[in-house]
Amino acid sequence: MTDLGKIDRDVFRDVIYPALGADRDDVALGPQHGIDFGVIEIGDRAVVIAADPISLLPELGLERAGRFALEIVLTDVAVSGIAPTHLAISLTLPPDWSDEDLAAVWTGLADHAERLGVSIVTGHTARYPGVDSSWVGGATVLGVGDPEDLVRPDGARPGDELVMTTGPAAELAGLFATLFPEQLELDAATAATAQERVDDIAAVADARAAFEAGTVTAMHDATEGGVAGGLTEMAHGAGVRFEIESDRVPVAPGVEAVCDAVDVDPWTVSSAGTLLIAVESGDGQAVAEAVRQGGTRAAVVGSVTDGAGVAVDGKELEPPDSDPAWDAFDRFS
Repeated sequence: MTDLGKIDRDVFRDVIYPALGADRDDVALGPQHGIDFGVIEIGDRAVVIAADPISLLPELGLERAGRFALEIVLTDVAVSGIAPTHLAISLTLPPDWSDEDLAAVWTGLADHAERLGVSIVTGHTARYPGVDSSWVGGATVLGVGDPEDLVRPDGARPGDELVMTTGPAAELAGLFATLFPEQLELDAATAATAQERVDDIAAVADARAAFEAGTVTAMHDATEGGVAGGLTEMAHGAGVRFEIESDRVPVAPGVEAVCDAVDVDPWTVSSAGTLLIAVESGDGQAVAEAVRQGGTRAAVVGSVTDGAGVAVDGKELEPPDSDPAWDAFDRFS
């Protein structure tokens, strides 16, 4: 069986990268494995572009599901250093979704976009036969800004400090505790605490706070492959080594209990909302504190050195071949 989730580096290299359409001079950054956005230059403006699927989970409540979906899409641009500004969205809904369901989701999306300064400029909304899951479309996000503000996830340099927000597996803990509370067999208090982790997925404001508080050299959202995958992608892309101290890593309440119940390593599963940030030496504490003031856990967790790879407490960290959250979801659903 083919692995679920994102294609791996080899498939990207062999299939996607050699065939990218026309070669245009205005493309400053095209597709790169481990980089979730591209950049085009128009005059004196940089336009950051990212595309993502849209997943809407009714179990979260439809307005909340809309906010949740939007945060994941917008974060891919927010980590560039340029704030998301424009959104195009396509919703391909199941036939049984009512107009009232759509209105609730759209209210969540539109109100949250307004709060974040994002304008919805075009889209496509329809119901189609054969749609029977939460994956109901896709979105393209633009961020228009100063090219000098642009930061890539492969920009970490020796001497930088490493900041982590939120911590591993908050996304998985929140979603599994919400979708499968009885199957997890957790006590009521632990399950309720874990369900609160869904709100930790929000990361756009955290990214903006980090960029305003210090000199950020690289930022990445730890989605598929989790913290282990994200750190490895950043270190590999920059040609440097990350040294992490595990006792500094923030861990949100309820995460360990859910990961134990699901039987997954929290460092290897999708962790949307967790930002991995490299900052100039001396700026780490200021960046972490700025994020904490917004209500999100954050800490300086390590440093960047010469070399290659990622070490946690001196032991080499290996990324997963595929995200185990997909197999876990199959087991529970």
